[in-house]
Amino acid sequence: MSGTVGRRPTELAELVRAEDRISFLYLERCVVNRDSNAITATDERGTVHIPAASVGALMLGPGTTVTHQAIALLADSGSTVLWVGERGVRCYAHGGGLARTSRLAEAQAEAVTNRRSRLRVAREMYAMRFPGEQVSELSMQQLRGREGARVRRVYREQSERTGVRWSGRTYDPEDWEASDPVNQALSAANACLYGVVNSVIVALGCAPALGFIHTGHSRSFVYDIADLYKAEITIPTSFDVAAGDCMEIGADVRRRVRDMVHDGNLLQRCSRDIRRLLLGEQEADATDDIMFTDNVVLWDEYLGEVGAGIAYEEPS
Repeated sequence: MSGTVGRRPTELAELVRAEDRISFLYLERCVVNRDSNAITATDERGTVHIPAASVGALMLGPGTTVTHQAIALLADSGSTVLWVGERGVRCYAHGGGLARTSRLAEAQAEAVTNRRSRLRVAREMYAMRFPGEQVSELSMQQLRGREGARVRRVYREQSERTGVRWSGRTYDPEDWEASDPVNQALSAANACLYGVVNSVIVALGCAPALGFIHTGHSRSFVYDIADLYKAEITIPTSFDVAAGDCMEIGADVRRRVRDMVHDGNLLQRCSRDIRRLLLGEQEADATDDIMFTDNVVLWDEYLGEVGAGIAYEEPS
């Protein structure tokens, strides 16, 4: 047997930070392979090369076949891979991540399991949606009511702006064609946003399931964070697409969301917002230098942390 056990893993310093990558890439009906440090997508039209380290989230739609080497490269590059459904409107599985520390995951778990800190984070999330308004004393019921009114207002304003008729958010996950064009666009746009947010959450080492406003779902935290940006990105984009004369709503929405995510520096904003929500403003800035540092230690009930990799002796 050969003594070679695989290529050298990429050093952390060589990896591109989550906020500096392209947001997402959606592929369907092609073969995804690897060529050196790039992944390739091949169909009847030819082959496209994509630098793996520059991809935040790779969304694999129906009809895709991916090789072991391609997945190994994406994992080594810290890129999140998502297996999604037709038009990208469902997420079946994901994997990947950049973080080498559990600092944010521990802060998230601590905050979500304490009623007071969970309420604080939830209020801060709502405060980000209501700039200039005082929400620090409002209950969750009051905040939900205010958010509901805000979302209805946003839909109404976008309908008036574009001339697209709006009769409410209705969609059937089992029947894409049953929805009107604007609801189809919203479903596809939100799926893209969820993929981008999921890639940032996983890259930072947080748990997608531990939400503060949403709960009980494997992607509760994804929905929490994505809701911060819908009124700015997916809702106006969806109404613009529905107002146009496009042949393929899903493809058009994905392109427009991709451009808005890039132009609005959403990856950087999302990373900063998550750190600030979980750690506070001052500590969030300090985590930039430690997020990608290998730091394995052992827990001690009295000392907190002690060194790992040491053959400890039983105290006499």
